[in-house]
Amino acid sequence: MPTIIPLLEKVRSNLPFRVGPRPASPEAGLKARYRVAFLTGCIQDEIFRGVNADTVSVLARNGCEVIIPEHQKCCGALHAHVGERDLSRQLARMNIAAFEATGADFYIVNASGCGATLKEYAHLLHDDPAYNQRAAAFVAKMRDFSEFLVEVGFEPPTGRIDARVTYQDACHMKHGQKIFIQPRTLLKSIPGLELVEMKDSDWCCGSAGIYNVVQPVMANEVLSWKVENVSNTKASILVASNPGCSIQIGYGMRQAGWPIEILHIAEILERSYRLAEE
Repeated sequence: MPTIIPLLEKVRSNLPFRVGPRPASPEAGLKARYRVAFLTGCIQDEIFRGVNADTVSVLARNGCEVIIPEHQKCCGALHAHVGERDLSRQLARMNIAAFEATGADFYIVNASGCGATLKEYAHLLHDDPAYNQRAAAFVAKMRDFSEFLVEVGFEPPTGRIDARVTYQDACHMKHGQKIFIQPRTLLKSIPGLELVEMKDSDWCCGSAGIYNVVQPVMANEVLSWKVENVSNTKASILVASNPGCSIQIGYGMRQAGWPIEILHIAEILERSYRLAEE
């Protein structure tokens, strides 16, 4: 059975590293509308740093002062998935303290697996008298990236992206957080983009945290259904909100010989904003 570390090493060898996110302020001449604290994540920050950098850039373009909490930790999702709930609670307490210290109006996450766990902190710590109310306040400020932009209002990008695009509803996004309209609202705002819905877009891709590591045979069978549905859209770009989905579907599409670009919604938004500046 494969282990997580060799898997990550294999993924690293096939994906480029880019500049990571830095604290950001609104563009020149814009007054900050909100002060937001951003969770950079583990896999997201290690393998998809460009996603984080583009997330911070898009937030800044939309009038946000972005803070990267210095002492943030892993969200605890994978620990909770394998029954290590005490460790997950320990990480939750440290994250709550780190984000409280920023004085931010909102807390932003761009990985749906992390987001679902972060929004469960109040449940995770409901028996902790020192943290249950703090956890509830934390959850009240937590937003997914796309959820936040649509909620507070965003500046529609104006750079044309003439491409056929399909969207993957990550399990932790649609079923865990009930977020599915907001990403589509953002995508439809991009000039030239043709959004094509795939069949069963909210079916699991087989990644499911570490399921593709501990149950690779069944995970690959589930992946084969997703690959077929993605391929049938004839899209040149797939947008996904979770690094697990991006890795899993990207692997499946390469194995099937179907070249497709896989982007996070922050990346395709930032691409449109930059094209308008050229």
